[in-house]
Amino acid sequence: MSLTEYLHEKAEESRHSEIVGHLITVTGVIFLMGGTMVTVSAVKDPDWFLFIPYKLSYHPYSLMGLIFTVLAYILVVFGLVMAVHYAMERSWYMWRLHETQTEAEEKLRSMVKYVEKAKSKEE
Repeated sequence: MSLTEYLHEKAEESRHSEIVGHLITVTGVIFLMGGTMVTVSAVKDPDWFLFIPYKLSYHPYSLMGLIFTVLAYILVVFGLVMAVHYAMERSWYMWRLHETQTEAEEKLRSMVKYVEKAKSKEE
């Protein structure tokens, strides 16, 4: 496997991992909506911690809403960090792939010039 093939494969792998990061973020947003809806529907007047609604009571739905909401924020943050990390990794692989291809083109151009020079000497 050449360096170009390896870099291309790693760029594809990073693109896949970036998409997985976006999907994790979307899952977190869905959990956030679900947790907020459960909390608001189970409790009439929820308490607020910054922008997280919660109400600790003996009702099982209030605990479920809090768990969904906290899990949602964890998933959103993890998904965004993962997507940004793999996007930067993919851009590095693409930059390195471009650099490798440029080097190969320069070698090919120098070979063509050498062959043309050799042909002109023969004539």
